[in-house]
Amino acid sequence: MKILPVLASIALCCSMETVAENPDSKYQNFPTYAGDDLELTVGADGTRWRLWSPEAEEVELLIYPTGRNSKAEQTLKMTKADQGTWTASLPGKLYGKYYTFRIKHNGKWLKETPGVWAKAVGVNGERAAIIDFGLTDPEGWNSDKGPALKHINDAVIYEMHHRDFSEHPSSGVANKGKFLALTETGTTNPEGEATGIDHLKDLGVTHVHILPSYDYNSVDEANLQLNQYNWGYDPLNYNSPEGSYSTNPSDPSARVREMKEMVKSLHDNGIGVIMDVVYNHTADNDDSNFSLTAPGYYYRHRPDGSYSDASGCGNETASDRQQMRDFIVNSVKYWAKEYHIDGFRFDLMAIHDIETMNQVAAALKEINPDIFIYGEGWTAGDSPLPVEKRALKENVSKMPQVAVFSDDIRDAVKGHYSDASDRGFATGKPGLEETVKIGIVGSTAHPQVDYSKGNNSKFAYANAPTQIINYVSCHDDLMLTDKLRKSMPDATEAERQRAARLAQTIVFTSQGTPFMFTGEEIFRDKKGVHNSYKSPDSINAIDWNLRHANASQYEYYKELIKLRKEHPAFRMTTAEDVAKHLKFDKTEPGLVSYSLVDHANGDNYKEIKVIFNGSDESRTVKVSKADWTVIAEDGNIKADGLGSSRGGKLTVAPRSALILGRVK
Repeated sequence: MKILPVLASIALCCSMETVAENPDSKYQNFPTYAGDDLELTVGADGTRWRLWSPEAEEVELLIYPTGRNSKAEQTLKMTKADQGTWTASLPGKLYGKYYTFRIKHNGKWLKETPGVWAKAVGVNGERAAIIDFGLTDPEGWNSDKGPALKHINDAVIYEMHHRDFSEHPSSGVANKGKFLALTETGTTNPEGEATGIDHLKDLGVTHVHILPSYDYNSVDEANLQLNQYNWGYDPLNYNSPEGSYSTNPSDPSARVREMKEMVKSLHDNGIGVIMDVVYNHTADNDDSNFSLTAPGYYYRHRPDGSYSDASGCGNETASDRQQMRDFIVNSVKYWAKEYHIDGFRFDLMAIHDIETMNQVAAALKEINPDIFIYGEGWTAGDSPLPVEKRALKENVSKMPQVAVFSDDIRDAVKGHYSDASDRGFATGKPGLEETVKIGIVGSTAHPQVDYSKGNNSKFAYANAPTQIINYVSCHDDLMLTDKLRKSMPDATEAERQRAARLAQTIVFTSQGTPFMFTGEEIFRDKKGVHNSYKSPDSINAIDWNLRHANASQYEYYKELIKLRKEHPAFRMTTAEDVAKHLKFDKTEPGLVSYSLVDHANGDNYKEIKVIFNGSDESRTVKVSKADWTVIAEDGNIKADGLGSSRGGKLTVAPRSALILGRVK
């Protein structure tokens, strides 16, 4: 999501603990409901509803024959029940019907809403649908499982958007921009090279991180011919899939079934699925499903009663309130159980409180110990939530099963995200060596790293490298190709590709979990658009002809991923091991050099020597004399070795990595 990181030290002008007259204070005493029957239950005893709306004076349930453009068949008065809930029931399993709620609040009837827990919806999410979820399961669903990884840093994460990945004519995919695109095998570009899921398998990634796939607000599902585009960071119905990614948005079962088919297809091909979730804000304020069921409760407010806005999108949710916390925890549990999701990426995670994130992790790990959770450890603006309670990257030590993105390595390697022309270590800017080292050790304490010289962080905030996601580029801001074109305007395309290889080599050999943005392996761009959240396909769609045009770039990425997966030295799991087995060398500006020693993390190599030259000149380095296998040299890489070396004085080519390994 488009954000500007906010420092943890920012002064709070409206702390919930210090404001005398807080408009949110009344919500702390609201009754909450912890049952598992919110809001629809279909069983042998009929169809039952339970809505949590503690301030409602009256509540109506409306039953419809269709998802839109029809009148209500029935209107039922709901009965006030325990813990702020309202209930109603009808005989029979009402599959095929739709429903909405309407509450009376402060003497006024509010707009209809499908509620906050709608798990199936009609077109544009206006009405909740009653479907038989058992009929949406693909064949073999009961035995479906994602890849089993012992630790999060065994993963190689590939961030993608449904439309970006398959919409271009060169993709060879039939179901362009749909969930089903990732079920198609044998797809190729015009040159006969693999695209789609076959491309992902060949590249070697372990997990796809898919931008929001829940039902979001900005695309008109009734008019898909308009070809509207959006990233999806404008939540509408959190617990139902997005209709525009299905082949038939009018069929509530289709979007459910097809998303499951996508998950199973990826699992069958050894690839896990990470879901991008945006519980920190909603697309609407007063007209959101939260506001239309429990006005005010789910959001934080300023002292004057207006919506606080740490999301930069008009509002922020209040995870520190019990019913909202329960909603987040139960929502991710639902996705993990019903859709077999393997991981969750939390947008603007620091808007949420630490306790909520720890409860999320604990609940998910009970379902599947291999699930992992990570997020953006910042906000887009100030919040009434006290800094010490925020799920900030600086507070990640208080969240042992949660990881955060490293903006340290991102900005140090390619240049600051907010300045298109700013260069980084990989593009020749000196003085960033210590911040690169912070990234290499996964933001853990290391005796050879001076955090006082760090650009973004001044202390070792991670307890373990498993708490860090390393990246140089994602959907936000200028992607790597565009950043290199803006910051290296006089360079050739080959020189920029060389810089990209160095940048990603730093990411993939650093301690922590590597994360890459879709299409960078074929040097895809977005025409220089830094915030393409609603840009057309002409900006966002990947041109798969680039896999042929930039074949050497693709092969480099493929070998880089193979190297990481084959050598556990790059995947240490404790800060103690990193401090013990990773030894930095003294170097001049523009160089970073270190060794992974003593069969680090059980690696077959006794020592791996890694040297990065970010300058535009060749540098001479001294390497101990031994029988070395040359893994990377002069912009080339081969996990099994490019050749051999006896060490001594070696030359490191400009903007490249020299990686050597020795067994004794």
